[in-house]
Amino acid sequence: MAAGLDDLGARDGEPVPAVHMATALTAGRLRFDDGSTQTFSSDGTTSYVAAGATTRGEWTVEGDGRFGSFWPPSYRASYDLRWIVEDGRVVGLRFTEHGRGSRFDGRY
Repeated sequence: MAAGLDDLGARDGEPVPAVHMATALTAGRLRFDDGSTQTFSSDGTTSYVAAGATTRGEWTVEGDGRFGSFWPPSYRASYDLRWIVEDGRVVGLRFTEHGRGSRFDGRY
């Protein structure tokens, strides 16, 4: 369960405001539909684990209010972040890649 998100007044499908992105991302480990997991640290680093392999990257909140992701050596992506709320509780985040439309739902 994600810590400290239920008091933010989040509604299912609404954008995560830039001011709450760091809190939402670092609230807990996210598990995706394919079984991969991702953990975001408050220092701007992230770890993605898929099929037992760990990849490390960096994340930021971009000036336009999007979530930015960098995976060395050169992959960068920008995402719109939306809340996933069920029964009044924040249970995850929806990542939609800006300009490409790829969507990933992560659940705490």
